Formats: sequence, C-alpha cells, structure tokens
Amino acid sequence: MAVLIAVGIFINIRLYLGSYELPIQLVVGTALMVICRKVIILDIDKVTPSYIFSIAAGVIALGVSYWLISKVKSQDHP
Repeated sequence: MAVLIAVGIFINIRLYLGSYELPIQLVVGTALMVICRKVIILDIDKVTPSYIFSIAAGVIALGVSYWLISKVKSQDHP
C-alpha cells in the first residue's frame, strides 16, 4: 500500500510539472488511499470513539469529493 501511495504522489508531481495544472482527482484519490491505509492498520483497542468517528468523516468527505470530481469531469468530456 505504501508503494501505491508513493507511485500516486510521483504521478501527481509528474503531471503537475508537465501541464502546470493540479490533477485534483488524482490528489483526492491519493489522499483517500492514504486514509484507507490508516484504517487497515488501525488498532481498534487503542483508539477513542471520537478518533474513529473523525477518520470515518474523513473517508466519507474524501469519497464524496472524489465522486463529485469524477462526475463533473465526465460532464466536461462527453
């Protein structure tokens, strides 16, 4: 999973340097992958309910953001 995150960051940098525009969908996708990795390695016995709630809110926010970005992007390019 760490390798996928590193590859995603590398692709972000390469795309940004090549076109001078930030690939928002790729950035949000990489952030979603990072937070999902955090959920996978989370030790449930050692965290508080508010920490779990905040991670869940982050996953939902990033998921909705990714969905909205992909929906807008698909409307731009029929």
